[in-house]
Amino acid sequence: MMRMTDTVKQLLIINIIFFIGSQFVAKAYPVLSLYYPESPNFRVWQPLTSMFMHAPMPNLMHIVFNMFALVSFGAALEHFWGAKKFIFFYISCGLGAAALHTAVNYFQIQYALEQLSTLNLSKSDIHILLSADYGSIFDEKGQMLASKVKTILDNAKCTQEQFNILASAVQNFQSTSLGASGAIYGLLTAFAFMFPTAELGIMFIPIPIKAKYFVPGIIAVDLFLGFRGSSLFGAGGTGIAHFAHIGGALTGFIMMWYWKRNQFNKNRWN
Repeated sequence: MMRMTDTVKQLLIINIIFFIGSQFVAKAYPVLSLYYPESPNFRVWQPLTSMFMHAPMPNLMHIVFNMFALVSFGAALEHFWGAKKFIFFYISCGLGAAALHTAVNYFQIQYALEQLSTLNLSKSDIHILLSADYGSIFDEKGQMLASKVKTILDNAKCTQEQFNILASAVQNFQSTSLGASGAIYGLLTAFAFMFPTAELGIMFIPIPIKAKYFVPGIIAVDLFLGFRGSSLFGAGGTGIAHFAHIGGALTGFIMMWYWKRNQFNKNRWN
């Protein structure tokens, strides 16, 4: 590990401040985490602020892993790039992660709504169904109480199968995404580009693995586990958080590919 560089140190401090502060400020998570753009809880700053938020106590592994990776890989990159190029890359990967996460949410919600097209729901009905607080409209026996949602579903003669499809759309619509994992995956990708033969270790595997194999490997495993409904690292959002990881890695790959291709261009950005 190299000496902790200034920008990495500042990012580490900001993440810790956000984490500690969010434990005491009740509205921090709903205001600063990333919601689906059509959600009434969405705010324009959330794609940026969500990358500094992490899972609340007692889940410490989310922030511990991300900050360990930030210091381990970020310091090496900032040492060679400088502060400006490093922070530009880090923020870009975080925003790329938010963009892909949101895009996948959009397609999954639209796919679910297409399956419900036979219900002939109006746009206002769909918005009510997606935004409703389902935790408060069921009794102890699981029966739906009188509400706008019940009226809409009864009038539409919604079947149990269709309600299950609706539930998946509601989950994607109301879920939040948070964490630095997307930006961290971008750093991992950049590290593998710059130091492909550097040997990295995993606590469960005693043999060091070169970065050019290690990084694609954990991305592939994370994507595989994500399709199965789980995730290798981090905990952002619900159900499809792995696409935020892939979004960060993909953004990092595109930027590194472009910079490497233009590394002898006298007008390159330094």
